[in-house]
Amino acid sequence: MKRKLASAIVIAGMMVSVAACGGNDGKDSGKDAGPGSWKGQTLTVWTMDGSAPPQWTKDVQAGFEKKTGAKVKFEIQKWDGIQQKITTALSEDNPPDVLEVGNTQTPAYAATGGLADLSDVKKEIGADWTPSLSQSSVFDGKQYAAPWYFANRVVIYNKAIWAKAGIKSTPKTRDEFFKDLETIGKKTDAEPLYLPGQNWYFLDGLIIGQGGDLVKKQGDKYVSNLSDPKVSAAMETYKKYASYSKAPKDKDEATPQQAQVFAKGKTGAFIGMGWEAGTAVQANKAIEKDLGYFTIPGETAAKPEGVFLGGSNLAVAQNSKKQSLAKEFLKVALSDQYEGELAKLSGIVPNKTSLQSNLKGNAVAEAAAPAAAGGGTTPLIPEWAAVENTPNPIKSYMTAVLNGKDPAAAAKDVEGEINKRLAQQN
Repeated sequence: MKRKLASAIVIAGMMVSVAACGGNDGKDSGKDAGPGSWKGQTLTVWTMDGSAPPQWTKDVQAGFEKKTGAKVKFEIQKWDGIQQKITTALSEDNPPDVLEVGNTQTPAYAATGGLADLSDVKKEIGADWTPSLSQSSVFDGKQYAAPWYFANRVVIYNKAIWAKAGIKSTPKTRDEFFKDLETIGKKTDAEPLYLPGQNWYFLDGLIIGQGGDLVKKQGDKYVSNLSDPKVSAAMETYKKYASYSKAPKDKDEATPQQAQVFAKGKTGAFIGMGWEAGTAVQANKAIEKDLGYFTIPGETAAKPEGVFLGGSNLAVAQNSKKQSLAKEFLKVALSDQYEGELAKLSGIVPNKTSLQSNLKGNAVAEAAAPAAAGGGTTPLIPEWAAVENTPNPIKSYMTAVLNGKDPAAAAKDVEGEINKRLAQQN
């Protein structure tokens, strides 16, 4: 999951145009002959290393073969260099038929013409896909992929420290959370929260929770929206959280790894991905018995905090010669039976709220799931890719605000660079 979410960052300046190589040249080269031709065929599906559990793969293969008479060949891909590999594959005449693509990568691939329109699949099996999870599959109003699985940040806390502070339950609102952190600071010698100044995906979640966006349309181009009052409000909330932390204001959550800091047993909580709990346990096995999880609380108990949703979609290559068979694969793999099985086996957030019952007993997943419906992503435009390149100007903005600069002034300092990057040709 760690590597998966890292790959969910949008493609950075390396997309090549595949529109000229598309399969729609007046011939029916992008589609097979339909159900009568499926028996005996083999469909090629690319999934990423760690995404599809062996049992799920085996069961989907059997279900697909029983329904269609065709076989499916899963080819596992490594994360390193995958964006360029997919880009190249989509430009060729014989690409993989179905591909796993990062949710925030999807619009960039769709913009090149490399993905097939899946509006018919959405109509048949996707009426109750969670809208926030399906959003990244849509480009220019059309469904170019199908939501597969997702994950988001939760609060990972040290039960022993919270008990020492006399806290008997987890908070349901943001203000209750702040009160608990204050209590930990007063009644224990622990750092209440470890929150480095540049945990920018947590900030993105806060912006989503405010109903804000990082870009806006100006004429026919996108420009920075960092000076929006909603973004400023989110940053002020981040600043409040950071006031309970001694973490560096100019570092992100990987420098040092926040889970390893938490593993020392002197921190009340941190905000991170579920897999980071495993990182903490690897660093200090004794911490395992004290691990607890809860949903990041929002302004009210009825609505959790906004979160950045990392995850994967499944797409069909525009140049696939087996498009109808590929779509039939999606109908099998994304059916309630197999989507529910994937959630149960992997602890991921499934593409429908109705399937979250499969997460019962998985503490991390149960903490993550309630926030999914109100979650979102970074801007779903190909132009966004360059903005996150190092040095990320939004991280610079965050550090400036935490060091006392007014959010509007800090935004003004970096918006020129953001706009320059948004204007780059991908």
